[in-house]
Amino acid sequence: MRIVRQMKRELLGPDFDVDPYPAYHRLRAEAPVHRVRIRDGLSCWWVSRYDDARAALADPRLSRDPRVAVAAWRAADRGRRLEDEAALDVHLLTREPPEHTRLRALISGAFSTRRVDALRPRVQEIADTLVDAFAARGTADVIGEFAYPLAAAVIGEILGVPAGERGLFRQWTSNAVPGDPAPAPGDYLRDLLRAKRRAPGDDLISALARSDADETELLSMIFLLVIAGHEGSVALLGNALVALLTHPDQRELVRADPALVDAAIEEVLRYDGPMEVAAWRFATEDVTIGGTVVPAGEPVVISLAAAHRDPARYPDPDAFRVTRDDAPHLGFGWGVHYCTGARLARLEGGIGLAALLRLPDLALAVPVAELPRQPSFVVRGLHALPVTFTP
Repeated sequence: MRIVRQMKRELLGPDFDVDPYPAYHRLRAEAPVHRVRIRDGLSCWWVSRYDDARAALADPRLSRDPRVAVAAWRAADRGRRLEDEAALDVHLLTREPPEHTRLRALISGAFSTRRVDALRPRVQEIADTLVDAFAARGTADVIGEFAYPLAAAVIGEILGVPAGERGLFRQWTSNAVPGDPAPAPGDYLRDLLRAKRRAPGDDLISALARSDADETELLSMIFLLVIAGHEGSVALLGNALVALLTHPDQRELVRADPALVDAAIEEVLRYDGPMEVAAWRFATEDVTIGGTVVPAGEPVVISLAAAHRDPARYPDPDAFRVTRDDAPHLGFGWGVHYCTGARLARLEGGIGLAALLRLPDLALAVPVAELPRQPSFVVRGLHALPVTFTP
């Protein structure tokens, strides 16, 4: 990730972390499908226009399976990852049908509309309890004291991870707290999976333990659910609050009409969504994207953040409007890889945002440019979000 992050700095400039959108505007206009050199002769293709991005997300010739990448890329990828990470890489983000179809079927029931809707009272209870814990203080870190505990509690309950052990989740993400040791995820999840086999409960890991998938697949899937099940939700909630606090007119619209909370979440997913880019894809053959030929085996990066500010798709794309009615977005993907947990992320985001907006005189404690951001290539989120309000 450090290598690609350096690439982004060279491509987009040193200020892209705070506001990458001016650079994305230049890319769309001047080099919408841009070949970027990384190191040692390796390169990737950066896709930044909406129509190209949507087509690429659904193109079966662009595979998420890294085994189809050029040999030099596969070798570099193996070299940059820890052994434990590599062992947890057999999941929905790295497989195509029919493997992807089989793996998705293992978990789809847990994220059905009925199951997610049934979680609403519990998510509301968790959110209210977290806000109550700091409401009398007048200050809070929304990420550390609200967004992370909320998301970790929800996905932890779905999976069946004991409450006292959900703090491990943050240590396995790009938003880890430096210096705080945590067991390797593979070791921890393997022990938990085997414990569920011995004493199953009414949770997703217990259900997975009863399946006929091999242990490597199950551990990879659980790890993916842990990371994707809370990291994106945390970033979405943080970005949503910043967007509303820096657009007071839109915040007042939502406060005046709570029914607009869900619309605000959808606009945030477009305007400043938690996923800056989609997961890597690799051309299985020569593929033409936006008039440019991507050679077989080479990696493709689909820039969701750039696509979501494309003026060819969105009128006045840099404006944040919760009443926008022309904002179908790609924030949860497109095609067969559409995010399984999209309903849950929307539910958490809407309930969490509404709970925070009830705090009187809510405001950022520091300027936006000073908010610490995640050291992540894929996730566009905050490491901390200090706010003030009237106790």
